[in-house]
Amino acid sequence: MSFIQTLSGNHIDYRNISHDAICIEDIATALSHACRFAGHLPEFYSVAQHSVLVSQLVPGEFAFEALMHDAAEAYCCDIPAPLKALLPDYREIERYVDSVIREKYGLPAEHSQVVKYADLIMLSTERRDLDIDDGTHWPCLEGISPTDMFTVNPLRPGQAFSLFINRFNELEGRAA
Repeated sequence: MSFIQTLSGNHIDYRNISHDAICIEDIATALSHACRFAGHLPEFYSVAQHSVLVSQLVPGEFAFEALMHDAAEAYCCDIPAPLKALLPDYREIERYVDSVIREKYGLPAEHSQVVKYADLIMLSTERRDLDIDDGTHWPCLEGISPTDMFTVNPLRPGQAFSLFINRFNELEGRAA
């Protein structure tokens, strides 16, 4: 068996994903239940909330792409970047899932540099606000400062789901 069944009842076949199987409610549900940093936080903080905040850091024309930048993790799970770097087969599957989602929602084939940079700003902000800065040097954050636009206050999964869906609905019309 090479598929998972989503909350909506759709099947995601990792070898041949149908656009019809991709559902924004499934994405929002899974991301709102997925904890950033492999759960190594003082309190739960979701990938869904992270995605919404990244979408607020970029210029409007990149907001929808930023919101959806981690959507593949709804089907592949969030694996910490240092571990993911050791799993080339996993990265290939994740790239495939990401490409199907990007195609379905009319996103560029490759992640925009603006979104990648905003994701790093968000990482720096999360490090500051989530009480995980122990002074260790993170090379990927060299020269990247946290945003002053907001402070990260983690939401419960249901709240993060609503935040994500509302942001999706707000931006979907602009992205079309």
